[in-house]
Amino acid sequence: MTDDTINRMDNPVCPASLDEVTLASPEVLECPFPTYELIREEAPVFHDPLTGMYVVSRYKDIRRVALDQENFSNHRYSNDPERLEGNARLAYEMFLKHGWVPGKSLAARDEPEHKQMRSLFDEAFRPRRIKEIESGVAHLAYDLFDDFIDDGACDYVKQYAVPLPLIIICKQMGAKDRDIWQIKAWTDAWIKGVGFGLTREDVIWATEMEIQAQHYFQAIFEELRRQPNDTLLSDLVNNEVPGWGRTLTDNELHAEMMQDTFVGGSETTTNAMAAGIMLLDRNPEVWEKLSADPDRYLATFVEEVVRLEGPVQGLSRIAKNDVEIQGVKIPKGAVIDIRFGAANRDKRHFENPDTIDLERKNAASHLGYSTGVHYCLGAPLARRELFWGFKAFLDNIESFRVVPEKNKLRHLPNYGLRILKELHIEFEAKEKRHRPDNLDEQAATMFQPPP
Repeated sequence: MTDDTINRMDNPVCPASLDEVTLASPEVLECPFPTYELIREEAPVFHDPLTGMYVVSRYKDIRRVALDQENFSNHRYSNDPERLEGNARLAYEMFLKHGWVPGKSLAARDEPEHKQMRSLFDEAFRPRRIKEIESGVAHLAYDLFDDFIDDGACDYVKQYAVPLPLIIICKQMGAKDRDIWQIKAWTDAWIKGVGFGLTREDVIWATEMEIQAQHYFQAIFEELRRQPNDTLLSDLVNNEVPGWGRTLTDNELHAEMMQDTFVGGSETTTNAMAAGIMLLDRNPEVWEKLSADPDRYLATFVEEVVRLEGPVQGLSRIAKNDVEIQGVKIPKGAVIDIRFGAANRDKRHFENPDTIDLERKNAASHLGYSTGVHYCLGAPLARRELFWGFKAFLDNIESFRVVPEKNKLRHLPNYGLRILKELHIEFEAKEKRHRPDNLDEQAATMFQPPP
């Protein structure tokens, strides 16, 4: 392991005062938790001089913002063409000329539009449908090990954490398994395109990639209009939105594909899955305890991974009125950053918040999937993907280690998402490969959703 890697892992940026806080810095984003602790204790509503946002970091305050629809809106200023300038205006004009300007996504809508649009997804994510999907998730979790189990090593991100949720969501959205790496390239480009500090060339590249994705999915939309099927995408394309008197437009569908479906429905689970293995490597006592009794501890481990290494670190709201939080006056129209990653380590809500506790009673109360009406629609599926992914790992791997010389162990410097790009591991497979004979039965009964 290089000295540079050691410094990044073990010596995160620890600002001495609020004047030193730079939340959007790549070095801070690599391990933002000491910075979160400082603002959570000294400025729970931190007016960031760089972004202009009001950063809310305490658990109770974030729940208040997320639940208060009268004072806080999910609207994004990026959906207002008249506000766009610079690189944002450049991307908008490229979409106008060569593709489709993405409409408002589900995540960016307020009530009643949000509830009306969300109803299109309800059938696909009802408990009955999730249970039907779960058997496929469980089988895929074990199938993927067949590709590398005899090698004794793998890049866990590329060979496991990416394909598991991405293949599942591809089936729901009518894409072909063979196209998953092209879709992954498009989601990577989308994520980069919403980052800070982009050059003009970065914006052009990211926008061109998204337009490629739009044309790929546009062909699927048109086919589904001619010949509907039983996929979620067919429902989104063909079903009228209650109260709207119409189906979703192409612009709205394209927003759903990239923002809510492929990034929200696969990328976040990929990131949590990789984070879980990294945490087990760094906490061998947790690995031993979990390995000894996975039936007892696995569901809690899933929650602790999402709590500690939240794939979504924060989302924004807009103040609909002048409001006050923790004595800080926030003017109407201001952008508020509700920092889930900070709330999930708030000692006021979680005892010993920086440690994995497999006995933690309130582990599932984390905000990793948000809360309120915008609680993550795909959370039930994500939990099952994580559960079966880790279960298959425990059933097949006797011991493992992260290989320092093959890993940079750097997270992508993204303000909203926590993304580990690679995780090379070496492992000793169990002498007797374990794949339950009654996997379909287990898939129907083993996973118990948290209360």
